[in-house]
Amino acid sequence: MVVNATTPINFDRGKFPDETLLSLYRQLVKPRLVEEKMLLLLRQGQVSKWFSGIGQEAPSVGAAAALLPDEVIFTLHRNLGVFTVREAPLERLFCQWQGKALGFSKGRERSFHFGAMDYHIVGMISHLGPQLSLAAGVALAHKLKKEGRVSLAFSGDGGTSEGEFHEALNTAAVWQLPVIFLIENNGYGLSTPSNEQFRCAQIADRAAGYGMKSIVIDGNNILEVYRTIRETAEAMRKHPEPVLIECMTFRMRGHEEASGVKYVPKELIEQWATKDPVVTYENYLLETGVLSEEEMKRIRLDIKQEIDRCWQIAMKEPAVEANIETELADIYAPHEQKALAPKSQTRSEKRMIDAISDGMRLAMRKHDNLILMGQDIAEYGGVFKITQGFVEEFGRERVRNTPLCESAIIGIGLGLSMKGFKSMVEMQFADFVTCGFNQIVNNLAKIHYRWGQNADVVIRMPTGAGVGAGPFHSQSNEAWFFHTPGLKILYPSNPQDAKGLLIAAFEDPNPVMFFEHKALYRSNHEEVFDDYYTVEIGKARIAREGRAVSVLTYGMGVHWALQAVEELGIDAEILDLRTLLPLDYEAIAATVGKTNRVIILHEDTLLGGIGAELSAYISEHLFEHLDAPVMRIAGLDSPVPFSAELEKQFLPAGRFKEGLKKIVEY
Repeated sequence: MVVNATTPINFDRGKFPDETLLSLYRQLVKPRLVEEKMLLLLRQGQVSKWFSGIGQEAPSVGAAAALLPDEVIFTLHRNLGVFTVREAPLERLFCQWQGKALGFSKGRERSFHFGAMDYHIVGMISHLGPQLSLAAGVALAHKLKKEGRVSLAFSGDGGTSEGEFHEALNTAAVWQLPVIFLIENNGYGLSTPSNEQFRCAQIADRAAGYGMKSIVIDGNNILEVYRTIRETAEAMRKHPEPVLIECMTFRMRGHEEASGVKYVPKELIEQWATKDPVVTYENYLLETGVLSEEEMKRIRLDIKQEIDRCWQIAMKEPAVEANIETELADIYAPHEQKALAPKSQTRSEKRMIDAISDGMRLAMRKHDNLILMGQDIAEYGGVFKITQGFVEEFGRERVRNTPLCESAIIGIGLGLSMKGFKSMVEMQFADFVTCGFNQIVNNLAKIHYRWGQNADVVIRMPTGAGVGAGPFHSQSNEAWFFHTPGLKILYPSNPQDAKGLLIAAFEDPNPVMFFEHKALYRSNHEEVFDDYYTVEIGKARIAREGRAVSVLTYGMGVHWALQAVEELGIDAEILDLRTLLPLDYEAIAATVGKTNRVIILHEDTLLGGIGAELSAYISEHLFEHLDAPVMRIAGLDSPVPFSAELEKQFLPAGRFKEGLKKIVEY
């Protein structure tokens, strides 16, 4: 080991040849010089914001240099070195930071909030933590394919306070996934020091609680970072397991430039300035004769010239042109679906629960890349027994019990999608989806719009009241997701549709929320095709023809409506929406134009429910067809109660009859 008296960093080259040392030098200097250019451009007003990584380049550069080029890295704000080592074109990065079309997100995302799978890089969202689960999902894909590859996710010290940090590490440890969790501990979460974030001496100390190996290294020592990650990854490729690596480092500038560093003690900045990863490594190479002054100047000049050349290219690129059609077209991944008829017309009597199970089983047989995940879904078969017998047919690799961590499992599903897998995540009850809300609305729903990555994930949601389960097992929460562009929401009312729509959901590369009313699982049955078939997503169906009034509903509402119109003898047309997002506006217009009266029925609470949007749409676009005001009947604006009498009062079935008579008589 060579000890340089002018620096507190002890560089140990070991058996690394000169070319490796010089290559690391070039890779380390490049992001520093790009950053210096960016800070200049920021002051000139040519970029709007910058998160500086000056002072902590070594973890980014060391990690990217140590891993294989096709191993996916999940980055944060200050990981520019990952992009430069992977040779992402600087002109595209400059355009990304200016919001131009040549960037990686068509001007839709800022700074490093994007991915580039051509370079095996997945960027962040502002909510810290979710990328750890995505990395675990990619690692699961590697393990399932036996590819001998690892994934790596960066986290800051502040981000380790997030619940997803626990969920991702715990699941990765339980499943022994080949993922490196690399923590850049720079001492601050924005301005909050580490001693206000956690009580343990080192973040790495937490790994023992997960049964996971951990390593603490000098994050400013490029050779130590490179060697540690390279050796760790080599071992993990042969023997998959997660490892936590904590890099002790420091950022010399603010969280972002506007925040400054006034909250950092001056002596701390001065101390870390002596451990500048670029300057210390450069001095080490000069003093050991590996690098000459002339070559150092030439390397820096070459990089600066490349930066200037690429900046000029970026400057000539036009600004993004706003186009509504383009924006809306990119919300969903392209998918042309046509209803697939069954090859055989053979039918069997099936309850809804049987139809759903049958559809999932047939999808598993067709798609050998489909992975099922959920609490108790393996040998136990799930709390509703929908996956009973699946382990025996498909094995535990494809039918996976999960820890109780909805968010991480949804994120793992997205990570699987990045490697060509499909996944189903079962919420044990729809109510529990709150614990995975961030992954759904901010990752799954937006990722194709943001940078073109599909999210081939189906989330099954046992939903609804009427079974005396109380406020946390009875909610109809489809409206929570109805407002989120990028999701598809399916809510079948009968076994035939349930099977066909579920199979269609697995064929669709977009994220699908699939609602299944628990009260219909065993009470509703009919003749269902035994063969593989699909029902087209986005198409409503006429559940009953009529002329007097149109009932717009879905799920259990279809059955309430059918019963009510028969009891009252009203010639109502019942439109079963089936797909809530995207809505079938043509079918809505057709039935409204036919009957001229509309009543909307749903189990979810009235205020802010899907009925409000339907009513607004009809009033705005179909007003000339109406002979009466649009009426909405829904659940009470209260939590779902436990008591049978209170629950009956909550549900809208009784109020619907009164509303139906009122609108017909209007």
